[in-house]
Amino acid sequence: MAAEEAGAVGRPPACLCVLCGLPAAGKSTLARQVLSTAAQHGWRASLVPYDDLIPEHAFQTRVVEDAVKLQRMQTEWKLHRQAVLQAIERFLEKPQVLAELPSSCQINGAAWERCIQAVLQPEALDCSQADRAPLLFLLDDNFYYPSMRYEVYQLARKYSLGFCQVYLHCDLEFCINRNQCRSEPIPTEVILEMVKRLEAPNPQKNSWETNSISLSTTSNLSKCDIQRVMELISSALSNPLSPVEDNTEQTEADRLKCATSVLHQADQACRRRISEAMKTARENQVRPEHMRSLAAQLNDSKATFLHSLRGQLLQGASFTQEEDIDVERVVERAVDVFDRERKEILWRIMNGNK
Repeated sequence: MAAEEAGAVGRPPACLCVLCGLPAAGKSTLARQVLSTAAQHGWRASLVPYDDLIPEHAFQTRVVEDAVKLQRMQTEWKLHRQAVLQAIERFLEKPQVLAELPSSCQINGAAWERCIQAVLQPEALDCSQADRAPLLFLLDDNFYYPSMRYEVYQLARKYSLGFCQVYLHCDLEFCINRNQCRSEPIPTEVILEMVKRLEAPNPQKNSWETNSISLSTTSNLSKCDIQRVMELISSALSNPLSPVEDNTEQTEADRLKCATSVLHQADQACRRRISEAMKTARENQVRPEHMRSLAAQLNDSKATFLHSLRGQLLQGASFTQEEDIDVERVVERAVDVFDRERKEILWRIMNGNK
């Protein structure tokens, strides 16, 4: 018997609930209400706020033309996200070991200790009840790509936990207005960039996202909304995932892995072509205001192209294991589409500069 299966014997039910949506969509507000209701149910519940756990610099989304520097930033960002899940896994394996993290850990230790204290010493339960009470982790982040959410699903499946997702849909204008009212608002361009990347849970495409609901948070959350969330979590607690993998899930995982690989390489190729276009414009003495317009148009075109490419890759039934396809050839063909648009934009700007 595997260690994680052995550890599950006699363990109280537990659930990982993903809260996803745009910045300022209302995830933290929902989390507070769920935590309060969970306490009334006699559950141990904790909020896992990625914004507090991961250093601010890791969330930067600025354009970096240096491919090596960009790769380093992306690798570091992924390590931070993985560290959050590793901390949860460490707790699941040894829940009585206080929130001590390795010195090399990529997350904020003090913030993680607050997460753990909430489930080790719940205010609403005495010590004799706490060990047997259901356990709930609310993961609060944007989770804009399915691959981010799939990592949480994999952790839940490994330890036979419940898994569910709540997608908070909010109109962009409301998100921007709410964000501006915050004491420390994030740049509006970050939200606009997130809109381009965000892919809501899609159970029709991904069977592992079946246990998901969507809430409209343009207006205030209702009691009915909270009830729906609690029923979703209760169902997940009662129906933990099986660690046994089936062929359908593996196929989807392989397709997701391949899509991620192609997208990463396509992104790098597009950035190199943008750099070449900017260099050509500088050599032709394009005026500064036109250079700024060129950069903005090229980056908008790249974002649209990558979003479309991702959808095509994930919907492709024949797109399975990475070793079965020529990734380099797929990338080359895909980037040719962007390259035609890039040349058209550069031609327009250079002609307008005369």
